[in-house]
Amino acid sequence: MSRAGPEVAADATGTVDGIDGGGAAPMNQIDPGTPTWLRAHNDRTAFRLLLEHGPLTRAQLGELSGMSKPTAAQMITRLERVELIHAVGEVSGGRGPNAVSYGVRTDRLTGVAISVLADTIEAVVVDASDAPHPVVETPTAASGRTPEGDVSGAIAAACRAAGVPVETVGLAAIGVQAAFDADGDELSFTDTLPGWPQQGARARLEGALGHTVLIENDVNLAAMAERAGGVATDVASFVLFWMGDGLGVGIDLGGTVHRGATGGAGEIGYLEVARGAESIAPDAHDLTDLLGGPAVARMLGAAPGTRLADALPGLAADRAALARLADRAVIAIAPLLAVIDPAMVVLGGPTAREGGTALAELVAARIDSGAHPRLVVRTSGTDDHPVLLGARQLLVDRIRDRLEDAITTAA
Repeated sequence: MSRAGPEVAADATGTVDGIDGGGAAPMNQIDPGTPTWLRAHNDRTAFRLLLEHGPLTRAQLGELSGMSKPTAAQMITRLERVELIHAVGEVSGGRGPNAVSYGVRTDRLTGVAISVLADTIEAVVVDASDAPHPVVETPTAASGRTPEGDVSGAIAAACRAAGVPVETVGLAAIGVQAAFDADGDELSFTDTLPGWPQQGARARLEGALGHTVLIENDVNLAAMAERAGGVATDVASFVLFWMGDGLGVGIDLGGTVHRGATGGAGEIGYLEVARGAESIAPDAHDLTDLLGGPAVARMLGAAPGTRLADALPGLAADRAALARLADRAVIAIAPLLAVIDPAMVVLGGPTAREGGTALAELVAARIDSGAHPRLVVRTSGTDDHPVLLGARQLLVDRIRDRLEDAITTAA
């Protein structure tokens, strides 16, 4: 069983035994080494253990934290006082009364992860425990769209599906099919965001909704999810090559997503096709013409106007179609290899998910192994909602940080 470390104590000089006070940035408003600082440190330890392990009794919390039982009881009392935890049940301990178990309250603050697609919006509630909640999908309005209309509707739908009061929502993380410059609050490449302003969308949303709003490119969010729990958890660097209705690239260098100076890194769909593509798709002018949803649907023999989602079923079993798709994918991936030289290429998005491992193997076979001898090509290892997974990551961290801010008042 893991332990969080020894019980913290201050010696006669006021120094802290075994704890580097300078590392406690969230508590920098409290003088390190004081009783208040020590109590806050212990309470944060307890809170994080309850998040990690779920409901615990006083005895279990004491064992995991390395604290004495009286200290564990005091930590629970203080966390209850600021309404961060509550009693959730009892655990039988054999002889004697049952022990009360305590869990983190998830009704204090929640967030909503949102993915804005071309004609639908996906959303899911996120809480401090990162518990699963239903993903809801709502169609976008045919006309008159606004950012606050899109987002408020998604938040309301997600809360209804989860049975969570909308009043608990304090944050929203939104994945968009566009580039976003966080410093300038500026969107670009906004083809799928009618009604959204290029300038000031985040400020407009925060003003209208009263929430903290995070906006991020959808493929960057999917890359974060891939790093956290997909096939790229341990690689030094990777690119997530996203194939869906549109194209995009998420670039992860050492665990950090590279966004570029204005958030436009990875907008590969606008890149002109290389000359080598003329024999494959003579009418293609840019990479979206080569590998975007309409182009892939046509390549698969679908009737004009067929949605990509309706054309993809059966792709994995069609070896000839997979080979044609791999030929096109390598043309788009080649510039990434030349400029970034990643350790891994991850194929993501609806088209790659349908092509599966067979597509990844065909792409790998077409890449020059002499120029890239250690390159690995894999299909994404995340679930059907990678953009929401990445947005959830952002929200869980921020929700927990906000809740922990209340701990300094618990002493």
